[in-house]
Amino acid sequence: MNFDLAGVAASNIKKMLTELGLEGTIIRRAAIAAYDAEMNVVIHAHEGKLSAKVTPHDITIIVEDSGPGIEDVSLAMQPGYSTASDRIREMGFGAGMGLPNIKKSADELAIESSPKGTTLVIKIFID
Repeated sequence: MNFDLAGVAASNIKKMLTELGLEGTIIRRAAIAAYDAEMNVVIHAHEGKLSAKVTPHDITIIVEDSGPGIEDVSLAMQPGYSTASDRIREMGFGAGMGLPNIKKSADELAIESSPKGTTLVIKIFID
């Protein structure tokens, strides 16, 4: 588990959206969703990729990992539910708020998960 670069992708998205002149509320929602998704990859999958696409109408953030997958997505969406190890929790992570925060920040959230990995598609409408 490498926390050294955790949050870098979310920071880059925030910077890009700021440079595009988007509204602060939109930028904040995208940054929160991207950060929580990125941290989930670091904590649970250890490897993945995050990409963002901006159109005049929306921001789409796609997060793909090759981790063990989410066994029960509906359970994982419940605030406070976590499968993080005690070590991760002792570090201040793994509180079980990642997916609920992503859902709260997104206008649309799609989750596909299998034992070979998880993909999140996060949409935030601009207009």
